[in-house]
Amino acid sequence: MRAVVQRVSHASVVVEGRTVGAIDEPGLMVLVGATHTDTLAEARKLAAKLWGLRILDGEKSCSDVGAPLLVISQFTLYGDTRKGRRPTWQAAAPGPVAEPLVQAVVDELRALGAHVETGSFGADMKVSLLNDGPITLVIDL
Repeated sequence: MRAVVQRVSHASVVVEGRTVGAIDEPGLMVLVGATHTDTLAEARKLAAKLWGLRILDGEKSCSDVGAPLLVISQFTLYGDTRKGRRPTWQAAAPGPVAEPLVQAVVDELRALGAHVETGSFGADMKVSLLNDGPITLVIDL
């Protein structure tokens, strides 16, 4: 699995003019993508990594301070741009594979005690955020 994590002051995601997920306080905005070989064990490992990642103010984690997370599915994280000018999406898992894996990340975060907001899988989403730092990390499992 792959995630792009940004420390944010606030973030929201809108689908068809309606806010479907938002965090209004400092936390993490996380774009999550899956590839064909990813497993539920990797989804759980990613959730644990996100919950304990020490990138908030004072080198704290979401688990240390109860900070919220906004998790958004993002198949384009597996886009390949090595050839030509148009990305290929062959490495991205199809929806029936990716959706349960992204949901497993969300479910595991919630089981760990996190407040998690989400986007809508497969929807055309408009994401707004205020990156704090800026701090942006790519996590590959």
